[in-house]
This record gives sequence, C-alpha cells and structure tokens, in this order.
Amino acid sequence: MILDSHLHLWDRSASAYAWIPPGPLDRTFTVGEARAELTAAGVDAAVLVQAEDSTADTRAMLAAADDPVGGGVVAGVVGWVRLDDPPTAAAQLAAYGERLCGVRHLVHDDPRDFLALPSVRASLRLVAEAGLAFDVPDAWPRHLGAVAALADAVPGLTVVVDHLGKPPRGTGAMAEWERALREVAARPGTVAKVSGLQQAGQPFTAAALRPVWDVALDVFGPARLLYGGDWPMTVPDGGYGPHWAVVRGLVAELAPDERAQVLAGAAVRAYGLDAGPGEGR
Repeated sequence: MILDSHLHLWDRSASAYAWIPPGPLDRTFTVGEARAELTAAGVDAAVLVQAEDSTADTRAMLAAADDPVGGGVVAGVVGWVRLDDPPTAAAQLAAYGERLCGVRHLVHDDPRDFLALPSVRASLRLVAEAGLAFDVPDAWPRHLGAVAALADAVPGLTVVVDHLGKPPRGTGAMAEWERALREVAARPGTVAKVSGLQQAGQPFTAAALRPVWDVALDVFGPARLLYGGDWPMTVPDGGYGPHWAVVRGLVAELAPDERAQVLAGAAVRAYGLDAGPGEGR
C-alpha cells in the first residue's frame, strides 16, 4: 500500500483562500481530479490536509471524503479548529466526526507565537485526548524551534512536522535548520513529512534533495517519516507524477520494511488510520 499523507483540495468559488497567488493554483481542485492523479501514480490513498483556517474548508474536505467520485481514495482529513479558543475547539472536534484524523493551523500566516499560547496548548491537549495528530506547516524559520517546546508541553500529542519544516535549501541556514530539526526529533511524539520540498530557484532532483533526505533519515528514521505528495502545490513546477518519481527513487534505496514505513506505516500510526484506503478511523 502507498498512502500519500499530504494532499489538498479547494473550491475557489466557495471560500477565499487568500494566500493563493494568480496562476495555475488559482482554480478549483476536486477529489475526482485528485483521484486521477493518485491512480496514475500508483498511489492507493491520501490524507486531505486543510488549506485555509476555516470550517468551510474542513467541511468541504469531509464531504469529499465521502464523495463517490473520489472512489474511496481519502483515508482521513486533517482539518482546522479554533485552537486559540478551547471551548470552540472542543465543539468543532466533536462535530467533525470520525473522518477527522488530525488538525492544523496555518501558523506561518499567523503573526503570533501561536504554538506558545496557553489557549492553544489547552486545545491541543483536547486534540491529544481525542487521539488526533497536530500538523505544523512551514515551520522554518519562525516556528521550528517552538515545536520541541510544544511537544514537551503536551507530551501525549503526536506532532507532525509538515515538509520537514521547510528546509532552506541552497542557503547558508541549512545547518541551523538541521539543528532545530534534531531538537524536534529528540521528542518521541514527533514525526515528519517528506513533502512540500519544492522551492523557487532550487532544482527538484534526487541529487538536490539528498542532503535533506539524509538528515531526515538520520534524525527521524523511516518509522517516523511520512511520504506526502503536496498536490496541487506541485502543479506549477511539474505536477504530481514528476515529484513522486523523485521521492520514490530516494525511498527505493531503503530496505523493503523501511520503504513500507515511509510509504504507509508511519502515516497509519501517526493519524490512527485503518490500513485500507477509503476507510475511516
């Protein structure tokens, strides 16, 4: 089984998605289109991940998870809840249902030290009690250092570092990124996604990704690394297939049991998923 732990959908007519720039991302991406991309790549299922801090975006993903057009490819949904308001967060967690496998907030778009807010940590204790994971997007440079402190403060929480924390490839800051990532990985409740590593001005090849991949393997190990395609964010520079081919080539170097962890097992554990595609928690 191959499980993509990081895929987005959005309906441009239904919600703002104010961060989307003009260009190839500025359109609607449906579960039917996602299914076609996954099928063409030989990927069995995917976890849908929020792309806007809104209930509308989360409810749309939950609806897509049950849409027959998707053909059962949705394994779970990482949605949004109002983490800085614990009573509201509790109500939303109760309302979203069993398809929800994690929560995420666009911390990189929030000017606050979001992960350190007492209200957020109180809500994340509720998330942990519900058996859900917490995704942290684009953590470098502002939030990666705070992830370790969060893991210490909420020890029962599975913290998922999206996109390996967004390593600053091609810059002099790689050593500092590695140091911060090692601090995060020292907390046993943390995992990381090999996803979203495309970067303007940097090649997306196995050779170019090798330094990042080697660090990720060293600090987390295959059992705590999750493959994520990050479609449709890959559309502007090649799309699902070419990106998957690069990551697949790196993963192919691992032993069979290690490959199985990166390509499915780690995500199944982190998100509490059933092993089969299209099934809920």
